[in-house]
Amino acid sequence: MKIPSGSDHIAPLPRVSLQAFCESPETAQIIQTAAADRRMERAHVTISMGGVSVAAETYREAPTPNVIVLDTAANRSDLLAGLETLAEFCDPGTKVVVIGRTNDIVLYRELMARGVSDYLVAPIGVFDFIRSLSHLYTSETAEPVGRIIAVTGAKGGTGASFIAHNVAFSIARDLGIQTVIADLDLGFGTAGPDFNQDPVQGIAEAVFAPDRIDTNLIDRLLSKCGEKLSLLAAPATLEKMYDFSEAAFDPVIDVLRATTPCVMLDVPHLWSAWSRRVLIHADEILLVASPDLANLRNSKNLLDTLRAARGHDEKPNLVMNFVGIPKRPEITVADFAKAVALEPAAMIPFEPKLLGEAANNGQMVAEVDKDHQIAETIRKLARKVTHRQEPRKAKGSLFSPLMAWLGLTSPSGAEMSTSR
Repeated sequence: MKIPSGSDHIAPLPRVSLQAFCESPETAQIIQTAAADRRMERAHVTISMGGVSVAAETYREAPTPNVIVLDTAANRSDLLAGLETLAEFCDPGTKVVVIGRTNDIVLYRELMARGVSDYLVAPIGVFDFIRSLSHLYTSETAEPVGRIIAVTGAKGGTGASFIAHNVAFSIARDLGIQTVIADLDLGFGTAGPDFNQDPVQGIAEAVFAPDRIDTNLIDRLLSKCGEKLSLLAAPATLEKMYDFSEAAFDPVIDVLRATTPCVMLDVPHLWSAWSRRVLIHADEILLVASPDLANLRNSKNLLDTLRAARGHDEKPNLVMNFVGIPKRPEITVADFAKAVALEPAAMIPFEPKLLGEAANNGQMVAEVDKDHQIAETIRKLARKVTHRQEPRKAKGSLFSPLMAWLGLTSPSGAEMSTSR
């Protein structure tokens, strides 16, 4: 095994999910060894036996990970045909690395033209594999890893934190995307109790020490809420004054963007230079409102401001929360949408028993009742803000009996899995 020299630097991988489909046991072992390397300690690696056809069959009914690795001995025409089929089920942003047997520049160019991220010729070494993955995220032309989703309320008490935490939970659990929740309400943040956590450290240690912010510091400050969900909690104490400069959160967000596929920013309801900056620079915005006059006024003001500052970005997502409170006069959702010129991305009805039980138990709605309509609405909202398509349901696949007969596996029954 060739050990990289000091000049042959291989940067660590970010918190990405990787699914490998191997036709060769030797390649599977190489990937398993690579997964144990310190440079891949943040990556979540799963290895299944089978080639391109098994991968395509797997993702008919499952979201694709950040990286798909395909080990195949197929010839040129079969490989290209298999990739065309797989492309039908790949989510936007998924990277594909192919490990083949043919050393052919023409094939390499055809694969690159079809969107394949890299092509390696077997047999490969452990560090060849790690270097290829590292280059996907650290080269000068590599796109940022993370998608920044900012959630804020049009008015205090609209349940913006509830939406932020539940959507992040769904993104991590249902879509399998490594996610970090950053609670930016340092004085009164609720992310800790919402996940039944009481971390000693959190986002305050990073914000108050900007010269020390790096990947290692952020890793130490994160608390785990699940296999693919971490929390950068707020101290929720009033011992300090939290008067921040406009760019105070930039270093933290930059590190999270560089290392985590999905970053959920829970932005408190206030209007300051830093909160405006966070919202304007986010990739996606969720504005949470209730159907009353104050929410309508604030929503219109916020949306007008954000539209003016984000002329080339997608529209913010409006979430109508606490709809249908008994005996409370409400503005109809249709009238609300017409007044702000934006159709709601989701409507959450008033369900005090369900929401109260979840809040008091430090649970998410899906943990209390995964079949409830609110849980389904949150799942759909998670897909919308991550641009993930609904999985296609196979009515009866021709591959399934063959896979079972050969003993091949899918993510739900993977042969080898490494969660770092």
